[in-house]
Amino acid sequence: MQTAKIIFNSKMSNEITKTGNTASIGTSMGALLLDAGKINASDAERIIILQKQEGMHFGDAAKALGLINDGDIQKALSHQFDFPFLAASEEHFSQELVAAYQPFSAQVEALRAVRGQLMLRWFIDVHKTLAVVSPSRGEGRSYMAANLAIVFSQLGERTLLIDADLRHSRQQALFKLQGGYGLSDVLAGRADLTAVTRIPAFRDLSILPAGTVPPNPVELISRGLKGCLQQLQTQFDVILIDTPAVEQGIDAQIIASNCGGALLVARQDNTRLNDLLHLKEALQDTGSQCLGVVLTDF
Repeated sequence: MQTAKIIFNSKMSNEITKTGNTASIGTSMGALLLDAGKINASDAERIIILQKQEGMHFGDAAKALGLINDGDIQKALSHQFDFPFLAASEEHFSQELVAAYQPFSAQVEALRAVRGQLMLRWFIDVHKTLAVVSPSRGEGRSYMAANLAIVFSQLGERTLLIDADLRHSRQQALFKLQGGYGLSDVLAGRADLTAVTRIPAFRDLSILPAGTVPPNPVELISRGLKGCLQQLQTQFDVILIDTPAVEQGIDAQIIASNCGGALLVARQDNTRLNDLLHLKEALQDTGSQCLGVVLTDF
């Protein structure tokens, strides 16, 4: 099996110009700090004076005055360079979304390496959908799918994360979404694709949650997923699909066959090699290409 083997540890501008006694603020470091409430207009005056006296950058001058810290500077720079991430104090989502809360960590560098492999090997030409699969529960599949979706959106790709685990969904909890319609409801004809939820905290990330827990997940996936994906492929560049563990049924195999490709997730010192090999063979029997294996360590 050709692998993209990554050990992923989950423990894991316009300038401010002074005119008279007022400051005209554009989309600069100062404007972002003001908007975030990190400084006020009086602070901005002090910073500008020190900035001119010492020939410093605005952020460095503000830090020298003790008004902000390195985290505040990184946050502002992320907006200036269109690379959004969240401070640990912003509890919009689960802290398990390390790509959102720890974008400069070694863990997220590993995620970017996986993203790079997938961009070179799969998300080119006609390929837009990819299933994320694992033999058993607790191997990091949903965690990997969520964080990969974030790093793809940070790249500027129009990214959709679909929670197709209609048995034990996780994405709604990870992104702290309110209950409502989702994939199961769309497939059952109870809702349309307005059930896709845009996540404004990120550059271009949307989620289609699992929705109502159905009594017939396999039947719903079998009869309606292909048409649903065909519609969504016209709106997104990258579609990642979180699937149920293979031990729970054939859902993942059906989903992967509709995608044409799958990324396998295994947990170090937990997943059995034979289980991975059997999964690879089962996926290939349905016509799905195995892009590689991501080995998680958490």
